[in-house]
Amino acid sequence: MDRSTGTSSARITRIARRRAQAGREAEYESCVREMLAQMRGYKGFLGGDIIPPEQPGGDYQVVTRFASEAECEAWDRSEARLSCLERLSEVADGEPELRKLSGLEAWFEPAVVSASMHPPRARMALVTWLGIFPTVSLVLWLVAPLLEPLPFLLRTALLTALIVVTMTWLVMPRLVRLLRGFLDPGHGKS
Repeated sequence: MDRSTGTSSARITRIARRRAQAGREAEYESCVREMLAQMRGYKGFLGGDIIPPEQPGGDYQVVTRFASEAECEAWDRSEARLSCLERLSEVADGEPELRKLSGLEAWFEPAVVSASMHPPRARMALVTWLGIFPTVSLVLWLVAPLLEPLPFLLRTALLTALIVVTMTWLVMPRLVRLLRGFLDPGHGKS
């Protein structure tokens, strides 16, 4: 909590779902990219992505991240945002459906993945193994001897909990980012 403003300083992720008018998809994407470029100039903007629909005529998703609720609200009140929304309304179908995630809620949301990113299971399995093998090896080498006096089930519960936490918050986010080109060979190509 930021005591000076009375607002939470937790990161905010916002997802906007909206359809482009038929035949105006390129204009819609251009407007969204322009809006993301405008956001880069605002304090607290951490990044954004546009996810095209799986099927023609489906919903686009625009995911934006801000360092805090206050900084997201500053963007929401800006003239730049109003101007972008005005241009978007000319090429979009209806109003956007907005969802805001913060705090614990954001931990349990599935990762936002490009619609084109459907890596083969063999690649996902390999990347998962590349994370699990060194993590489990390190935990068994460093921590398991310290837990030896404990009963088997308690020792197993503690070891697996440590491995899951390490994989979830430390290893896999970095590994997926590092190996994105392997998982999604089309990423970054226009």
